[in-house]
Amino acid sequence: MGLKLAIIGRPNVGKSTLFNRLVGRKLALVDDTPGVTRDRRVHAARLYDLRFDVIDTAGLEDASAASLEGRMRAQTETAIGEADLILFLIDSKVGIMPDDRTFADLVRRTGKPVVLVANKAEARGAQAGMLEAWELGLGEPVPISAEHGEGMPDLREAIVAALGEEGAFAHEKEAAAIAAAAGEPLIGEDIDDPDAEEVPEYDATKPLRIAMVGRPNAGKSTMINALIDEERLLTGPEAGITRDSISVDWDWRGRRIKLFDTAGLRRKSRVQEKLEKLSVADGLRAVRFAEVVIVVLDAIIPFEKQDLQIADLIVREGRAPVIAFNKWDLIENPQEALADLREKTARLLPQARGIRAVPVSSETGRGLDRLMEAVEETHRVWNRRISTGKLNRWLEGILAHHPPPAVAGRRMKIKYITQVKTRPPGFVLSCSRPEAMPQSYVRYLVNSLRDSFDMPGVPIRISLRTSDNPFASRAKKKR
Repeated sequence: MGLKLAIIGRPNVGKSTLFNRLVGRKLALVDDTPGVTRDRRVHAARLYDLRFDVIDTAGLEDASAASLEGRMRAQTETAIGEADLILFLIDSKVGIMPDDRTFADLVRRTGKPVVLVANKAEARGAQAGMLEAWELGLGEPVPISAEHGEGMPDLREAIVAALGEEGAFAHEKEAAAIAAAAGEPLIGEDIDDPDAEEVPEYDATKPLRIAMVGRPNAGKSTMINALIDEERLLTGPEAGITRDSISVDWDWRGRRIKLFDTAGLRRKSRVQEKLEKLSVADGLRAVRFAEVVIVVLDAIIPFEKQDLQIADLIVREGRAPVIAFNKWDLIENPQEALADLREKTARLLPQARGIRAVPVSSETGRGLDRLMEAVEETHRVWNRRISTGKLNRWLEGILAHHPPPAVAGRRMKIKYITQVKTRPPGFVLSCSRPEAMPQSYVRYLVNSLRDSFDMPGVPIRISLRTSDNPFASRAKKKR
């Protein structure tokens, strides 16, 4: 385990801004609205020569345990328990508030090393707030500006002083090894030799990135908690609890998995607030970064227009989709409902024909193993490579059985086909007049590829090209 630092404090003191500063990227959503962060987010970070994992937390609020704020506070307390050192943030522009004193007592009782950080120190009048911070009894406040990056050398010195030289650098070698392992290339590079008859086997030991997407309150966070068997993400009956796209590392049957929880995606016309727009954009980034995307549908009200648009977006992005019919424990006639849902899936999602759909229940854990098996199978198909020899033998049979139609009285000539990439499978078809090829015939080729080479449920892309005529320039000169 590497060194872990937790950033805690009242809402709107700049915790997520400092998190982004330490990570070096704008991962956490930042807005002037208090309480933007709700889940705890963990990411590798650095501060000059220090290497550690930093935890962004929800703002500490005094509320009942059953309320949303109370559940957010429980997540923050879990982060405090995991951390080796606590960065206690205050707003030096505002000064010390009653909640700061309450939570300073909470932190002090943990007995863990604490660094008191006075953020927004660049503001006019911040000096008075820093002087007040001495009253908390947590030592000398470190003045910084997380927004502008000021005071970072002082923060580094304070962390080293709190942990000691040995404690601060004890995990450096381990962190370097983890970073090196994380930087290993994933499978699925373009094929170097398209004429090769031998294709590499699927490597089931490689890490896998999975994103959960769906409408608000479909049960995405609950499903991730059930998969990892831990209350890692904030859940509840309220719609729209998740705002940031939170990544969770997990091990499934010896394979490293990175799960991404995303904010619920509503119809574009309903997304008006700036904060929700940021959440949606963050979720779409998670989809583009993932390899397999699980579309979580509410089994009671599935296949609304927004569900179909989400699935279509995933296919257009070239990700590998899998459908999870969640809340299956609430269905009264499961066999009849499943047959109906499978029929609707085939009819409403023709662009991903054969997409795997699994009924699950996040509350009871039923079907989660089958869901992960479907994810792995879909990932195998998404990475599938087919040799050029097999493809062209298949093309000969297709052309003999169903040749392309004549366009404007001229017959189309197809010469050969080859696979140029995977993730998703991409093919190049050499033909005489690409611009005149009917899209209906291209769809016929795609569906035939699915059936002949067992590639259900993933996007398949065919590019049409014509070979260069070496005598074209001579013909122009003669004219």
